[in-house]
Amino acid sequence: MRLKDRFPLIGIIYASLFSYPAPVNLTYLWNFGIYALVCLTIQIATGIVLAMHYIPHIDLAFTSVEHIMRDVSYGWLIRYIHSNGASMFFLVVYIHMARGIYMGSYITPRILLWTTGVLLLFCMIATAFMGYVLPWGQMSFWGATVITNLFSAIPVYGQSIVNWLWGGFSVDNATLTRFYSIHFFLPFVIMAISGLHLFFLHMSGSNNPLGITFASNASVTMAPHYLIKDLYGIFLFLAIYSLFLYFVPNYLGHPDNYTPANPMVTPPHIVPEWYFLPFYAILRSIPDKLFGVIALAFSILSLFLFPLVNRPEVRSMRFRPISRYCFWYFITSVVILTYLGGCPIEQPYVSLSRILSSLYFIYFLVLSPIICIFEIMIANYRPPMIIPAH
Repeated sequence: MRLKDRFPLIGIIYASLFSYPAPVNLTYLWNFGIYALVCLTIQIATGIVLAMHYIPHIDLAFTSVEHIMRDVSYGWLIRYIHSNGASMFFLVVYIHMARGIYMGSYITPRILLWTTGVLLLFCMIATAFMGYVLPWGQMSFWGATVITNLFSAIPVYGQSIVNWLWGGFSVDNATLTRFYSIHFFLPFVIMAISGLHLFFLHMSGSNNPLGITFASNASVTMAPHYLIKDLYGIFLFLAIYSLFLYFVPNYLGHPDNYTPANPMVTPPHIVPEWYFLPFYAILRSIPDKLFGVIALAFSILSLFLFPLVNRPEVRSMRFRPISRYCFWYFITSVVILTYLGGCPIEQPYVSLSRILSSLYFIYFLVLSPIICIFEIMIANYRPPMIIPAH
């Protein structure tokens, strides 16, 4: 009897990596899910090593990070792998989700697959935010102060939630300890949801550039066809990762975060990491605090609602030209919002942020559903038959 038949776990791994039937026309855009899994593995492995030397105390956190960089064997490398790995993780996940929107991977029967993917993004955002606080630099402290204070906009219970997050009445040692504990725990939650994500993928099957369902005899197994392709893509991804790691390891960080946290000195311009900038631009574009928090929450919630309001008959945008043009307008809007999120809070950046934020929500809730209905009407339109007169 084979091992995969005797041991169910080995059978599951074999079915996932070797015998899983995949469409014959998958492109390299389908590799980004594998890249995300590689990033998650790297982040968990390096995070465990860093946790052995990190001290979650406001008087020692910054010093312990410097100790890791200077005194621990290859500590500088592990720390840079971990910090730059977060950026790589978000980059591949954003591209992975953009491909899902373009190719219609959120449509039935893949709604649960899409929902777990958005849930993964939400957990990643929470994990990355709490991890950004741990070095306890200037931007870490003030970023935690600003973002946690947003919950005070919630009526009635807002300040109680803020005090619970802080563990007191200000961002202090209890806050750092809580964030450290949650930051260490959440990656394992992400791993569990990733397993659920893969389960739904195998249950519904992989999408493909044509958006059609192939017959079983038109599919190929993962090994050796796509296994070799994935390994080649992983090699290229790690090569790009290494360029940042060895040549510009601090390029994606903020200079103020290399200064110890000082509650008495407010930075002139508080900026989060680049992968938060589109959401940060949406938050800053609304002058009212409560409505800004609602817009921030809804910018992620709209991803959950997208399969419910957008139900095209044809999955791939390759065959829906109007949707394709609107998709690229949406991507352009997000890129510009990322730039605006890092700009000072002054004109014309504030006005541009408001315009682009409006376009962001219009795409999800108005433009995309209307175009979907219009395309369905065009596809189902049959011109009246003209009977020639005798």
